[in-house]
Order: sequence, then C-alpha cells, then structure tokens
Amino acid sequence: MRADRLVATLLFLQVRGRVTATEVAAELEVSERTARRDLEALSTAGVPVYSQRGRGGGWALVGGARTDLTGLNAHEIRALFLAAGPMSSTPELRSALRKLVRAVPEPMRPDAEAASRALVVDGLDWSRTAVAGGTGHRETLERSILDGTQVRLGYARPGKPASQRVVHPLGLASKAGSWYLVAGTGHGLRAFRLSRVTSAEPTGERVERPDGFDLATAWRSLAARLEERMLAATVKARADRAVLPVLQRLLGGRLRVGRERPDGWVELEADGPSMDVLASQLAGLGSRIEILEPPEARKHLARLAAELAALYRPSDKPLEGVSLSG
Repeated sequence: MRADRLVATLLFLQVRGRVTATEVAAELEVSERTARRDLEALSTAGVPVYSQRGRGGGWALVGGARTDLTGLNAHEIRALFLAAGPMSSTPELRSALRKLVRAVPEPMRPDAEAASRALVVDGLDWSRTAVAGGTGHRETLERSILDGTQVRLGYARPGKPASQRVVHPLGLASKAGSWYLVAGTGHGLRAFRLSRVTSAEPTGERVERPDGFDLATAWRSLAARLEERMLAATVKARADRAVLPVLQRLLGGRLRVGRERPDGWVELEADGPSMDVLASQLAGLGSRIEILEPPEARKHLARLAAELAALYRPSDKPLEGVSLSG
C-alpha cells in the first residue's frame, strides 16, 4: 500500500542522507517511476524533501531534517496501531509496522507495540468458510490503482460464466466484510465484487480518471444503486412472534415489524431483490409465517411446496437401481 511505502521512503532518506530514485526503487522493490512519484508526493505533502539534478545529485531532507512522528499524541498513536494491527498479516505491512514503531518517540513505543498486537481478524466463519475472501487479486488491483494503469478484468456473475472486460481501476471500497473495485467502464462507473473477480491483468495503458473524481462520493452513489436493487420487491406477511428473532437475523434492516393481530400473530413487511428470492427465503419457516401479498409471491410458494411434496412424498417402492436389502 502507498502509505507504508511513503513512510519507508522517508525513513530510508533519514538513514542514507541522500538517495536517488534508483536506490529507493531497489530498496523498496518498486519501479523507478513509482519511487520518483513517491518522492515527489512527500515533497507535495509538505515533507522538507528536495531534489538536485546532475552528477552527485539525488533526493535529501532539507538541512538533514528528521521525523519521529512527534506530531502524534498518545491516543492518536494507539489508534493508528490498533487500526494497522489487524491488517498486518502481509510481510509488507509487518515491515511497515516495525519501521513505524522505531519512528515513534521512545516513551510511547510500549503503547504502540501493545496496540499493534491487541486485535486479530479471523476471516473464516464458524464453518471455516472465508467470509472476507475474494482478495486473491487485490494486490494486483491496488498496484494498478496506484500506478494508474488499466486492467483486463475477468468477472463471473452468479450463475454465469466468467467474462472479460477492460476497466479503469479508481479505488477499492469495503462494505460488510466484502471488498469492491470501483472502476470506470464503457458504461460509466461500476462496482465489481472482488470475490467474483477471476483474473486481473494490467494492460499498461493509462487510466482515464473522471474530472473531479472523489472515491467516497462515487462509492455512495454506487452503493445506493446496489441497495435499490436489493430492495426491489416487498411482501406483506403475518408470522408467529416466536420466529421474529430468526427473521431479524435473516433479513436485518429489510424487515419491518407491525402490529400484533387478534390471532396473536404479528404483521410484517420484508424487502428483497425479487419476489421469488423473498418467498424462497421465507419458505424455510414453514407454517409459522404466511405471505399475504402480493399474489405472485403466494403462487411461487405454492409451486415450491408442490415440488417439495412430490420430491419427498413417502413411497413403498425403492428407488430405481437401489437395493434396500441388508
């Protein structure tokens, strides 16, 4: 990530006094162009870095200036290392954390080291399935975003084979444990879920960045469109009060609970991407919930019930080709 590269570049400058872009590139294992861009970024950000051209030239800190992060107070340092700790599973971030600890004022180092070890993030659910997966191509996409290069992206939507398209990577966004690539396409800005990315190959062509582009603003607009699709259908139902905790876990904010009826059941409304999806989600509660409207949702449940009844109807006849003898 660029932030840890900038810190590493700054500390390398302090140690060496004067460096060239070639030396920075070799030390941090990046391209010379990236190293030069990082040095220029430090200067633009207000760090007293200057360059001198010609033989014996290079980059140096003005007057031998040094940084020890003294502008941060104890609470800010703890917050920084608490945030960085869970992300430090990669070698690069572990290295960046070690360098940051050395840059922290001596009295504050024990707090920084403790904070960096205070949290752990487990990416597996209780069935040992990766819930924050889909990051296999994240490093490539991050590099393409920072380098400003287009990517030939392989992407597979649910139930469909993977297809390829060239996109302009502009940023990454995380929502509810899932990562999304925000990218420009021939059809405008799009969000691609990383768990569905099957390949990512930089093309070397420069990214075309929209004028005035702001990642946070773009993500809010894209997220609103995605949420609108997730709430495209609504059903009205009545349910046994005892199943409300199950419904709340299943639907979250898509569930709205109404009044209690004279029969002791509770009225509710639920939203989802389609009537069929909603009806199928609620079918698992059996007779403890009844969808009242719309009619198409009730018809879908009736068809589903008929299919299940036909499949699981008791039969005295053994299945063809299967022997029931001991």
